[in-house]
Amino acid sequence: MTLRLPKAELPAELKESMIKQLGAVPENVEVLWHSPQVTQDNSEFGAKVAAWGAADTSLKSFAHMAVATQVGCSWCLDVGYFQAQNENLDLAKASQVPRWRESEVFTSLERDVMEYAEAMTNTPPTVTDEQHAGLLARLGPAAMVELTAFIAFVNLATRANVANGVTSQGFSDSCEIPLARRAGTSDAVSTA
Repeated sequence: MTLRLPKAELPAELKESMIKQLGAVPENVEVLWHSPQVTQDNSEFGAKVAAWGAADTSLKSFAHMAVATQVGCSWCLDVGYFQAQNENLDLAKASQVPRWRESEVFTSLERDVMEYAEAMTNTPPTVTDEQHAGLLARLGPAAMVELTAFIAFVNLATRANVANGVTSQGFSDSCEIPLARRAGTSDAVSTA
């Protein structure tokens, strides 16, 4: 897949900041920069979402990567795994998210969170009362609200990236543990 919009020229200061933070300028930012207001608002909201602290960081990371795998956003999966390394999360687990159903490294709660993320991502969503109640009982109301809003936000991001043709930039190549491949595919993310 190729970018469906050409990259917009970013201000030098923003470009330098992105390179300092990630080692490269994210292509999704270059695409979104055609509307600096959308880019700024998206970035500000993303920063607010990242600052939420009621739900466990690992659970949110696994949920994000499960959504990215399901939607087919190789960029989100790539950068999500890279961020998991930088946040000192369990890379052995994070690397297995694309094949979480077959992997034996996840706890029951982690599996339920990824299943919930996928159910929210389905169109139409397939979240059941039992599924929501089971997580609510274990996470509590504040973390449940946060997890749900977080998954909704990453759905926005993953779907926008796929629609704009943004794909992996190789951020996760620096991770010591390779990212697992989704069962039945040759890639970490199936785009089918």
